[in-house]
Amino acid sequence: MHKLLACLFAVCLLAALVLAADKPVSDDVIVDQVRLKLASDAIVKGGGLAVDSKGGVVTLTGAVATPRQKDRAAKVASKVKGVKQVVNNITVTPVGK
Repeated sequence: MHKLLACLFAVCLLAALVLAADKPVSDDVIVDQVRLKLASDAIVKGGGLAVDSKGGVVTLTGAVATPRQKDRAAKVASKVKGVKQVVNNITVTPVGK
């Protein structure tokens, strides 16, 4: 009896995962996820960057100190679920200039 219940539970869980995987991610969720990832990235330190999303196309704006941070921000954003494209409008403004 326990094995039957465990199998039934596993089938239900698998079905829920499959249905959830097909659901598109909203732009609001994408923006929130990109902001979280950028803010927690050790290279980007992107809490001050602006993020927008329309139809899964993410636009990044703001300023960073190095080209490496700019490139990394685009890479981090592109890995978020639901992101189709990243428009990187971040400018590089070296510290002290």
